[in-house]
Amino acid sequence: MSDLLALAAELVAIPSLSRKEAPLADLVERRLGACAWLDVERLGDNVVARTSLGRRRRVVVAGHLDTVPPAGNESARFEGDVLWGLGATDMKGALAVMVDLAEQLAEPALDVTWCFYACEEISREDNGLRLLYAERPDLLECDVAILGEPTDAQVEAGCQGTLRVAVRLGGVRAHTARPFTGRNAIHRLAPVLARVAAWEGREVVLDGCTFAEQLQAVAVDGGVAGNVVPDAASVTLNYRFAPDRTAEAAEAFVRALLGELLDPDLGDAIEVLDVAPGAPPGLEHPLLAALVADTGLPARAKVGWTDVASFAEHGVPAANYGPGDPLLAHHPDEHVDRASLEAVRAVLARLLTASA
Repeated sequence: MSDLLALAAELVAIPSLSRKEAPLADLVERRLGACAWLDVERLGDNVVARTSLGRRRRVVVAGHLDTVPPAGNESARFEGDVLWGLGATDMKGALAVMVDLAEQLAEPALDVTWCFYACEEISREDNGLRLLYAERPDLLECDVAILGEPTDAQVEAGCQGTLRVAVRLGGVRAHTARPFTGRNAIHRLAPVLARVAAWEGREVVLDGCTFAEQLQAVAVDGGVAGNVVPDAASVTLNYRFAPDRTAEAAEAFVRALLGELLDPDLGDAIEVLDVAPGAPPGLEHPLLAALVADTGLPARAKVGWTDVASFAEHGVPAANYGPGDPLLAHHPDEHVDRASLEAVRAVLARLLTASA
């Protein structure tokens, strides 16, 4: 086994902002290309390495190469057995585990596809998994998938869906000295915001995992000039919905929640900006059940959206499992410790070598 903390630090030291993952993809391709038991293919900055041992089952272990922009945490640094730096948590710690296992497991009991992909942290249209599914779906064929997203070495099953909408309200322009001659579109946002703030949420339990829905206003826009009653205003909402709802059902819920507050005569409308469905837990699959059992911890719901949903769209049960505290993802104090790296490696090694 490699020194996982040192390997993670080597990966952190290679900048890999979204769309700039090439140097990190080069390293992965070079190292895994030296393994005679792996067939390595590269599509753009997506690197896929596969065993072809004729095993009865195949698992994809996937992780994204990119990071969010730095926040004064570009450099890797150590404090004892803790590595600090951009991507340490999300998710170069997991990438280090993947590289090490791919280099060490020449004859796993399962066929394994190691998938290192680009552009997870930006728009879904750019996502490397989407590119692979569009151009080389054969590379992702499998029975189950495990995403190395940070979960603190506890399986996080499925994921929430995400819907972003713009609620656009109209009005009538007027002089601010005579507002009664117009209709203030910004003021009309008040009941919409109040309705959103008052919504108490919804909880859904699937496979023993509790998915807690959230609805938040994330942006407000409006205004013409300092002396003009505005005739247009909008608020952008983000709805994180449980995977028992489809994208269509999520949109219908938001429209029903706010519908009575909209006035078609003023041109009010709700526009869907983007949507990504969630993924059910899928823990009934024996490989994912074995993964949960080996951790010794109950599975919990994945709060945010991850690419388990991309696999679920293609009928593949998937779960999140990786080192690092998920609350530190995208945080300037990102860090991962040796114990978490080694715990995840041990569990994945047992799954890949003891299952059939």
